[in-house]
Amino acid sequence: MNIVVIGGGPAGLLASISASKSKKNNVIILEKNEKLCKKLFITGKGRCNLTNNCEHDIFFKNVVSNSKFLYSAFSEFDNNDLKKLVEDNGCLLKVERGNRVFPVSDKSYDVIDAFKKAINKSNIHVYLNTEVESINRYDNNKFEIISNCKENIIADKVIIATGGLSYKSTGSTGDGYKFAKAFKLNVTDLTPSLVPFNIKESDECKMMQGLTLKNVQIKIFDCDNKIIYKDFGELLFTHFGVSGPTILSASSFVGSDEYILSIDLKPSLDLKQLDQRLIREFENNTKKLKNILGTLLPNSMIDVFIYRLKQLTNNDNIGESFAYDLNKDIRKKIVELLKDFRFLITSKRGFDEAIITKGGIDVKEINPKTMESKKVKGLFFAGEVMDIDALTGGFNIQIAATTGFVAGENAGYDI
Repeated sequence: MNIVVIGGGPAGLLASISASKSKKNNVIILEKNEKLCKKLFITGKGRCNLTNNCEHDIFFKNVVSNSKFLYSAFSEFDNNDLKKLVEDNGCLLKVERGNRVFPVSDKSYDVIDAFKKAINKSNIHVYLNTEVESINRYDNNKFEIISNCKENIIADKVIIATGGLSYKSTGSTGDGYKFAKAFKLNVTDLTPSLVPFNIKESDECKMMQGLTLKNVQIKIFDCDNKIIYKDFGELLFTHFGVSGPTILSASSFVGSDEYILSIDLKPSLDLKQLDQRLIREFENNTKKLKNILGTLLPNSMIDVFIYRLKQLTNNDNIGESFAYDLNKDIRKKIVELLKDFRFLITSKRGFDEAIITKGGIDVKEINPKTMESKKVKGLFFAGEVMDIDALTGGFNIQIAATTGFVAGENAGYDI
């Protein structure tokens, strides 16, 4: 039986590995790039956050869209199975903060080499620089794959694992959506996710460009002043706005409207405790406020903080004021600003900066136990091309691997 896997990322590779368990199957991977796993190579800043070492219930809580769809698949191939496959093929793994799993070497290519070793053990043929142009029904129960190769390929089963629209330079150009629509399958709205934010106060962000705030709490408010997301961790200022782990995860919950980002710079202290600290800092202190703020804030944030404080106090010389001259009302405004430092989110950045795509092939039209289309027999889907997305922390690669494995396993059955 001829099984064609379109896409050579984690989803496609796991699909081909599981489909090749039966020696009767001839498994072919068609990859448009010059190498496999081009996007995986750059994930995690080149370190490859392969998966997350959490329990199943925690895993599903980190899946933002259609987590229930994964229940059956995850019982077939979970994070422990993925770790075992990679380590059995020569790549040792380690667990870091937040249960994130990385290769011990901190090199993504070691994970990719492990996948390649697994491929080489199986009856799998890999064709690189092969771009699929269309998939057509052939003789009712087969498929004709038309690509830039000289000859068309006839397949009994097809697994589409082409990824989404994020990082187009890695080959993620939305091919899978085009193929699905040609078969009259529904594709939900596509938006960039796990992506930085553009901020209205970009001039302020530019003044703090490169600054990473650690151990801060963020809250995202919608237009009704309702909290839609909150998190604790790191935030990075850029020339256009904000990024970092907390922001990327927050983007999964933000639409096209404007939102408020609130940063609690001192989450370990409540208002009263923070005021007491200011009293201690200011008491009998002959320094100016701009100099004292260095004990509370990173240096690159002080000018922006003082600018905000000028607006709150209507005092253009507040930064030059001596500590002993600052009254209770001034302290209150400083405390409030430290606990609620706000920015206006105007939009998300585009697909070129997005880690994943939100939206995709409607999972209502896919069998969750097999990953086969409910409308087109023999057509399977795996990975980011489907309408499933999760937060940062290794969850999305695991979803790709899990759905890929299940798709390949079921496509490999000759029923």
